[in-house]
Amino acid sequence: MGMEQEIKLSLPTDQVGAATQWFIQRAGRAGRTITLENSYFDTPALTLARAKSAVRVRRTPDGWLQTYKTIGTSKDGLHNRHEWEMPIKGNALEVDALIDACDDEPSKEALRSARDELIALFSTNFSRTLWHVRIEGADIEAAIDQGEIRADVNGETRRAPICEIELELKRGDADALHALSAELAQAIHGLRPDDVSKAQRGYRLREGGGSR
Repeated sequence: MGMEQEIKLSLPTDQVGAATQWFIQRAGRAGRTITLENSYFDTPALTLARAKSAVRVRRTPDGWLQTYKTIGTSKDGLHNRHEWEMPIKGNALEVDALIDACDDEPSKEALRSARDELIALFSTNFSRTLWHVRIEGADIEAAIDQGEIRADVNGETRRAPICEIELELKRGDADALHALSAELAQAIHGLRPDDVSKAQRGYRLREGGGSR
Protein backbone atom coordinates (compact mmCIF):
# COMPACT_ATOMS: atom_id res chain seq x y z
CA MET A 1 0.00 0.00 0.00
CA GLY A 2 1.20 3.48 -0.84
CA MET A 3 0.25 6.76 0.81
CA GLU A 4 -0.31 9.51 -1.73
CA GLN A 5 0.34 13.05 -0.52
CA GLU A 6 -0.42 15.92 -2.83
CA ILE A 7 -1.68 19.48 -2.91
CA LYS A 8 -4.29 20.33 -5.50
CA LEU A 9 -4.87 23.91 -6.60
CA SER A 10 -7.65 25.22 -8.80
CA LEU A 11 -6.04 27.15 -11.67
CA PRO A 12 -7.90 29.94 -13.53
CA THR A 13 -7.82 29.23 -17.26
CA ASP A 14 -6.35 32.66 -18.00
CA GLN A 15 -3.37 31.84 -15.75
CA VAL A 16 -2.30 28.59 -17.48
CA GLY A 17 0.36 30.37 -19.52
CA ALA A 18 1.76 32.18 -16.49
CA ALA A 19 1.85 28.96 -14.45
CA THR A 20 3.58 27.10 -17.29
CA GLN A 21 6.29 29.75 -17.55
CA TRP A 22 6.72 29.78 -13.78
CA PHE A 23 7.34 26.03 -13.69
CA ILE A 24 9.76 26.23 -16.65
CA GLN A 25 11.81 28.80 -14.76
CA ARG A 26 11.54 26.98 -11.42
CA ALA A 27 12.47 23.55 -12.83
CA GLY A 28 14.93 24.85 -15.40
CA ARG A 29 13.35 23.08 -18.36
CA ALA A 30 10.20 22.71 -20.40
CA GLY A 31 7.55 20.37 -19.09
CA ARG A 32 6.67 16.97 -20.54
CA THR A 33 3.06 16.72 -21.72
CA ILE A 34 1.16 13.43 -21.75
CA THR A 35 -2.47 12.48 -22.34
CA LEU A 36 -4.34 10.53 -19.67
CA GLU A 37 -7.70 8.83 -20.27
CA ASN A 38 -9.47 7.59 -17.15
CA SER A 39 -12.63 5.57 -16.51
CA TYR A 40 -14.07 5.32 -13.00
CA PHE A 41 -16.09 2.31 -11.89
CA ASP A 42 -18.65 1.67 -9.19
CA THR A 43 -21.84 -0.30 -8.70
CA PRO A 44 -25.24 1.18 -9.62
CA ALA A 45 -25.83 1.57 -5.87
CA LEU A 46 -22.48 3.41 -5.49
CA THR A 47 -21.00 0.85 -3.11
CA LEU A 48 -17.47 2.24 -3.41
CA ALA A 49 -18.53 5.86 -3.06
CA ARG A 50 -20.34 4.99 0.17
CA ALA A 51 -17.10 3.34 1.35
CA LYS A 52 -15.23 6.56 0.46
CA SER A 53 -13.11 4.88 -2.18
CA ALA A 54 -12.76 4.84 -5.97
CA VAL A 55 -11.55 2.49 -8.72
CA ARG A 56 -10.00 3.79 -11.92
CA VAL A 57 -8.60 2.39 -15.15
CA ARG A 58 -6.09 4.76 -16.78
CA ARG A 59 -4.59 4.75 -20.24
CA THR A 60 -1.12 6.29 -20.24
CA PRO A 61 1.52 6.62 -22.97
CA ASP A 62 3.23 3.57 -21.42
CA GLY A 63 0.17 1.32 -21.12
CA TRP A 64 -2.80 0.66 -18.86
CA LEU A 65 -2.99 1.02 -15.08
CA GLN A 66 -5.70 0.22 -12.58
CA THR A 67 -5.89 2.08 -9.28
CA TYR A 68 -7.90 1.70 -6.09
CA LYS A 69 -7.90 4.78 -3.83
CA THR A 70 -9.51 5.80 -0.60
CA ILE A 71 -10.89 9.32 -0.34
CA GLY A 72 -8.63 9.82 2.68
CA THR A 73 -8.42 13.30 4.17
CA SER A 74 -8.07 16.71 2.57
CA LYS A 75 -7.51 20.13 4.08
CA ASP A 76 -6.43 23.37 2.43
CA GLY A 77 -5.80 21.45 -0.78
CA LEU A 78 -3.53 18.82 0.84
CA HIS A 79 -4.80 15.30 0.10
CA ASN A 80 -3.62 12.22 2.04
CA ARG A 81 -5.00 8.89 0.81
CA HIS A 82 -4.15 5.23 0.49
CA GLU A 83 -3.53 3.98 -3.03
CA TRP A 84 -3.03 0.59 -4.68
CA GLU A 85 -1.93 0.71 -8.32
CA MET A 86 -0.75 -1.86 -10.85
CA PRO A 87 -0.33 -2.36 -14.61
CA ILE A 88 -3.01 -4.32 -16.48
CA LYS A 89 -3.26 -5.79 -19.97
CA GLY A 90 -5.88 -3.47 -21.43
CA ASN A 91 -9.02 -1.43 -20.91
CA ALA A 92 -10.67 -3.80 -18.43
CA LEU A 93 -10.53 -4.10 -14.68
CA GLU A 94 -8.65 -7.01 -13.13
CA VAL A 95 -10.53 -6.73 -9.86
CA ASP A 96 -9.22 -9.86 -8.15
CA ALA A 97 -5.66 -8.56 -8.45
CA LEU A 98 -6.67 -5.30 -6.76
CA ILE A 99 -8.44 -7.20 -3.99
CA ASP A 100 -5.32 -9.31 -3.41
CA ALA A 101 -3.11 -6.21 -3.33
CA CYS A 102 -5.30 -4.28 -0.91
CA ASP A 103 -3.96 -4.62 2.63
CA ASP A 104 -6.57 -2.50 4.40
CA GLU A 105 -9.40 -4.81 5.48
CA PRO A 106 -12.35 -2.35 5.26
CA SER A 107 -11.20 -1.21 1.80
CA LYS A 108 -10.69 -4.82 0.71
CA GLU A 109 -14.19 -5.78 1.86
CA ALA A 110 -15.78 -2.83 0.06
CA LEU A 111 -14.09 -3.80 -3.20
CA ARG A 112 -14.95 -7.46 -2.73
CA SER A 113 -18.63 -6.63 -2.19
CA ALA A 114 -18.69 -4.43 -5.31
CA ARG A 115 -16.75 -6.79 -7.58
CA ASP A 116 -19.61 -8.41 -9.49
CA GLU A 117 -21.56 -5.22 -10.19
CA LEU A 118 -18.89 -2.74 -11.25
CA ILE A 119 -19.75 -0.55 -14.25
CA ALA A 120 -18.13 2.52 -15.81
CA LEU A 121 -19.79 5.64 -14.37
CA PHE A 122 -17.79 8.60 -15.68
CA SER A 123 -14.48 9.58 -17.25
CA THR A 124 -11.80 12.19 -16.68
CA ASN A 125 -9.68 12.87 -19.75
CA PHE A 126 -6.96 15.49 -19.73
CA SER A 127 -3.51 16.55 -20.79
CA ARG A 128 -0.90 16.65 -18.03
CA THR A 129 2.28 18.72 -18.26
CA LEU A 130 4.89 17.51 -15.79
CA TRP A 131 7.94 18.93 -14.06
CA HIS A 132 10.14 17.64 -11.24
CA VAL A 133 10.90 20.30 -8.64
CA ARG A 134 13.39 20.17 -5.76
CA ILE A 135 12.61 22.20 -2.66
CA GLU A 136 13.78 21.92 0.95
CA GLY A 137 15.44 18.59 0.21
CA ALA A 138 12.23 17.10 -1.17
CA ASP A 139 11.31 15.86 -4.65
CA ILE A 140 7.94 17.00 -5.95
CA GLU A 141 6.18 16.12 -9.19
CA ALA A 142 4.33 19.21 -10.37
CA ALA A 143 1.59 18.97 -12.98
CA ILE A 144 -0.81 21.23 -14.84
CA ASP A 145 -3.94 19.28 -15.80
CA GLN A 146 -6.35 20.54 -18.49
CA GLY A 147 -9.32 18.62 -19.82
CA GLU A 148 -12.81 17.58 -18.81
CA ILE A 149 -14.93 15.26 -16.70
CA ARG A 150 -17.71 13.51 -18.62
CA ALA A 151 -20.70 11.53 -17.39
CA ASP A 152 -23.40 10.02 -19.60
CA VAL A 153 -26.66 9.80 -17.65
CA ASN A 154 -29.98 8.69 -19.18
CA GLY A 155 -28.97 9.81 -22.65
CA GLU A 156 -27.63 13.16 -21.43
CA THR A 157 -23.92 13.98 -21.59
CA ARG A 158 -22.76 16.11 -18.68
CA ARG A 159 -19.38 17.83 -18.76
CA ALA A 160 -17.24 19.83 -16.36
CA PRO A 161 -13.84 21.40 -17.05
CA ILE A 162 -10.55 20.40 -15.45
CA CYS A 163 -7.94 23.11 -14.95
CA GLU A 164 -5.72 22.57 -11.94
CA ILE A 165 -2.23 22.19 -10.56
CA GLU A 166 -1.21 19.07 -8.65
CA LEU A 167 1.91 18.93 -6.50
CA GLU A 168 2.70 15.33 -5.49
CA LEU A 169 5.35 14.49 -2.91
CA LYS A 170 7.73 11.84 -4.25
CA ARG A 171 10.38 12.01 -1.53
CA GLY A 172 10.82 14.13 1.57
CA ASP A 173 8.62 15.95 4.05
CA ALA A 174 5.09 17.16 3.30
CA ASP A 175 6.07 20.64 4.51
CA ALA A 176 7.85 21.03 1.17
CA LEU A 177 4.46 20.80 -0.58
CA HIS A 178 3.22 23.77 1.42
CA ALA A 179 6.41 25.71 0.70
CA LEU A 180 6.10 25.18 -3.06
CA SER A 181 2.38 26.00 -2.94
CA ALA A 182 3.18 29.26 -1.15
CA GLU A 183 5.72 30.18 -3.84
CA LEU A 184 3.10 29.53 -6.51
CA ALA A 185 0.45 31.57 -4.72
CA GLN A 186 2.74 34.59 -4.71
CA ALA A 187 3.42 34.30 -8.44
CA ILE A 188 0.11 33.15 -9.96
CA HIS A 189 -3.06 35.18 -9.54
CA GLY A 190 -6.25 33.41 -8.51
CA LEU A 191 -4.87 30.06 -7.34
CA ARG A 192 -6.91 28.46 -4.56
CA PRO A 193 -6.68 25.18 -2.63
CA ASP A 194 -9.09 22.51 -3.87
CA ASP A 195 -10.17 19.75 -1.46
CA VAL A 196 -12.38 17.99 -4.04
CA SER A 197 -10.74 15.22 -6.09
CA LYS A 198 -11.49 14.54 -9.74
CA ALA A 199 -13.32 11.38 -8.69
CA GLN A 200 -15.51 13.28 -6.24
CA ARG A 201 -16.31 15.85 -8.93
CA GLY A 202 -17.24 13.01 -11.29
CA TYR A 203 -19.68 11.54 -8.79
CA ARG A 204 -21.24 14.95 -8.20
CA LEU A 205 -21.57 15.55 -11.93
CA ARG A 206 -23.23 12.19 -12.45
CA GLU A 207 -25.64 12.77 -9.58
CA GLY A 208 -26.58 16.20 -10.92
CA GLY A 209 -24.96 18.12 -8.10
CA GLY A 210 -22.73 20.23 -10.31
CA SER A 211 -19.02 20.11 -11.02
CA ARG A 212 -17.90 21.44 -7.63
